[in-house]
Amino acid sequence: MTGLYQIRVVGGGEFTCGGDERVLLAMERCGAGDIGVGCRGGGCGICRVKVVEGDYRTGKMSAAKVSDSDLQAGYALACRLFPAGNLVIAVE
Repeated sequence: MTGLYQIRVVGGGEFTCGGDERVLLAMERCGAGDIGVGCRGGGCGICRVKVVEGDYRTGKMSAAKVSDSDLQAGYALACRLFPAGNLVIAVE
């Protein structure tokens, strides 16, 4: 794992996530349940979150679930969200 970062969910719990690990899978690995789980493939939108604080990168996501303007506003699908530092996220 590249780096180990703290992920805090606004109004929820906290868990750790490696820099090369998807936030949704890290949440499941740690036994947390704050983010909805759907297809895990970037298409259904159930795990949509807003990154409130922190640096990150994303993988390929459905443009129907996260538009370019959504991306600019900090929205992402947790199944395609990789932390580059500690994150604070809000669940939709």
